[in-house]
Amino acid sequence: MDASDRAPGWAPPLMAVQFLTRLPVPVLARLTGAQAGDGLTRAMAWLPLVGTLIGGVTAGVYVAAGLVWPPVVAAVLALMVEALLTGAFHEDAVADFCDAFGGIARGDDALRIMRDSRIGSYGALGLGLSVALRVAAIVALPAGIAVAAIVAAATVGRLWAVLLAYILPPVAAGTGLAARIGRGMPLRRLAGALLLTVPGVVLLVMHDPAALVFTAGAGVVFLWWIARFLRGRIGGSTGDCLGFAAYMGQLAVLLAAGMA
Repeated sequence: MDASDRAPGWAPPLMAVQFLTRLPVPVLARLTGAQAGDGLTRAMAWLPLVGTLIGGVTAGVYVAAGLVWPPVVAAVLALMVEALLTGAFHEDAVADFCDAFGGIARGDDALRIMRDSRIGSYGALGLGLSVALRVAAIVALPAGIAVAAIVAAATVGRLWAVLLAYILPPVAAGTGLAARIGRGMPLRRLAGALLLTVPGVVLLVMHDPAALVFTAGAGVVFLWWIARFLRGRIGGSTGDCLGFAAYMGQLAVLLAAGMA
């Protein structure tokens, strides 16, 4: 790569913000096409930290709304704000993943279903149940732990997406997001993502270190399963698969925190 095609140091974290949220980042318009491509691949290491910021907003809304309304209403409002902030990025991935693999579709058929913007019965059921479970898990937590768990969940969920992108290459015919950010990810980028996960999980470790131990174990099992499953069904990963992994990571943290 020519030196002029490499994104400046400030670009990858801002591209991670642009990638995971709907916040405008006008300064990125200065980048050339090659620099934008390089910045996006390097942005993977920053996804957990941006997840921490998203989790902080969600937790803040939950606390503020809880001063006025019951916990279940506060949790729903917090997830609504999060969906607006992120453009329901991962929720859409959950619906697409469930639509594609809820039946017996494989290969090109599964990929075609995932690319379809319409939500079918499997997608509606999967999305509805996953959001309901997330609300229930938040409401079941004591207030102090809930805040730490929401932030940690948003952080760890994005880490799971990075881990899946590292261990499973994108589908051979992929031209979408997974193909742009996941192909050939170096170990140093994964190490960066692991390091930037730490700020988001510190509070939960202080409250309940066992929850992170359980989550780590669940992550190993889940990532082994989904990598094996996707290799057999479509031969690799897609952006929706990474988004599904991120949402499952969030659920794992919240459920682990509720086991205390």
